[in-house]
Amino acid sequence: MPRPDVSPLTVLNATAWTSWLSKNAQKSSGVWLTLAKKGVTSPTSLTYSEALDEALCYGWIDGQRKSCDEKTFAQRFTPRTGKSGWSKRNVGIVERLEREGRMKAGGVAAVVAAKADGRWERAYAGSATAVADPAFLEALEGNELKTEAGRTRKIQEFVVMLENGGTIYPQNSKVMEEDKDGREEQGKGKGKGKGKGKAKRIATSESGDETTPSVQKRAKKGKAEASKVEVGTKVVEEKVEPRRRQGLRQRKEKP
Repeated sequence: MPRPDVSPLTVLNATAWTSWLSKNAQKSSGVWLTLAKKGVTSPTSLTYSEALDEALCYGWIDGQRKSCDEKTFAQRFTPRTGKSGWSKRNVGIVERLEREGRMKAGGVAAVVAAKADGRWERAYAGSATAVADPAFLEALEGNELKTEAGRTRKIQEFVVMLENGGTIYPQNSKVMEEDKDGREEQGKGKGKGKGKGKAKRIATSESGDETTPSVQKRAKKGKAEASKVEVGTKVVEEKVEPRRRQGLRQRKEKP
C-alpha cells in the first residue's frame, strides 16, 4: 500500500531534527525536510549530512530532493521498509554511528533485518563511489572540454551545484525557455483586436492566381450548388443558380 503524501517540515537545527524523530519516527509516514544550503543559518542550519545521520539512527532513509529557494532545498525522508536497498555509503555511515553509540532502536532493527535477508551484503555503490564505465570514459575524451583545467572547472561547478541542492536537469531550462519564447512569438496577434503581426493566409489556385480564404469559400459554395444530371451514359455537370437570383431574374422578365 503506497504511503500518503508527506508533509513539509522545517526545524531550527540538527538537535531539533533529532528531537522530532524521537517523538515521531514510529508514527509518521515521512516528511519533506527543509535543509540549508552552504553557509545558510536561517530559517534552518540543518545540513543534508546531519539530517541523514539522524535519519539512519532512527531507521529512516532519504529520498527525492527538490529546490526551494536561494537559501534552502527540501529532501524527502521516510521510514525504511523491508524492501529498501542499502548503499555502501549508508552502510559505512551506520557503522560509524554504531561506533559512536548513536544508533536508536528503529535504526538497529532496520540493520538487523537487512543483515538477515541479505540486503546488507548486497549493498550497492552509490553515485559518490560508483565507477564509471570505460566506454563512457573513452567517449568523454572526445568532448569539447579539451584541457584538464577545463574538466576540473566543470567538476567544481557540479560539486557546488549539488551542495546547493541542485540537479543536472536545470541545465535544460535554457532550451525550454527558448522553446517557450518561440511559442510566445508565434502566438502574438492571436488575441482580440486587429491582430498585429498576423499574416494573411494566401493560397495559390491551379492557374497561379493568389486566392484569399474568402475567395476560396465562395468557390467551395459554388461547387456545393452544382448538381450532376445524368443523360444516357454521359454525366453532365450543371450549375444551379441560387433561388434568390432565379427569383430576381423572373421579376425582371415580367412585362
